Amino acid sequence: MENVQIPQRNETAGTLSEALKQASPIIIGYLPIGFAYGVLADKAGLSMVNALLMSIIVFAGSAQLIAVGLFASGAAPMSIIATTFVVNLRHLLMSASLAPFMRRWRKRELALFGFELTDETFAVHSKRFSEGASRKGVTLLINLLAQAGWVAGSLLGIVASELISDVRPVGLDYALPAMFIALLVLQCTRPGLVRVGIFSGIASVALQQLGATEWNVILATLMGATFGVMGEKIWTRK
Repeated sequence: MENVQIPQRNETAGTLSEALKQASPIIIGYLPIGFAYGVLADKAGLSMVNALLMSIIVFAGSAQLIAVGLFASGAAPMSIIATTFVVNLRHLLMSASLAPFMRRWRKRELALFGFELTDETFAVHSKRFSEGASRKGVTLLINLLAQAGWVAGSLLGIVASELISDVRPVGLDYALPAMFIALLVLQCTRPGLVRVGIFSGIASVALQQLGATEWNVILATLMGATFGVMGEKIWTRK
């Protein structure tokens, strides 16, 4: 029996080790961002239970920060729901991008994966899947560890909110863009991807300046994908 159990333990340890290796950059980024969310949620008047439930049930960093801001300003519930819905529409694009790699997954597995899919885990899974690393256990565990990091950061922020009056002096408001930049750098493995990243960034900023503050990310993503497909044909000819 011992000979049978040892490989199983080694396999489990290997799955956890691989998932933790992939998720650790996300967790490091989520802790300060979740901390900032926890502080802001408490300042906005949300109870500890409701703030934590939002991190557990909603689990959408930027949308949660926006929702807390709207809640603090006294916005109507439907306004908060509609705004966060529009902000998270980009998840449809991310899911569509990963769908071809998950054709053999069961519906309940897809539902669990989709529930915990974020911008950061999408970046990690895109790289993994393109390299042929698509083990279900590792994939789902990466998402679970990432959410655990976010919930832990949220809890720490709620508890410490009485000690912090403003998150900006300590630079917590920069944690989210800093993590996105780090994930983008990991994705830019070819000159063509660098061009697409620069083009998409410029497009997003330009659209925001033109007033598309809620749609700039989605539109820039579509424009960047189109630019990449068209550019790939030209770059490969050289």
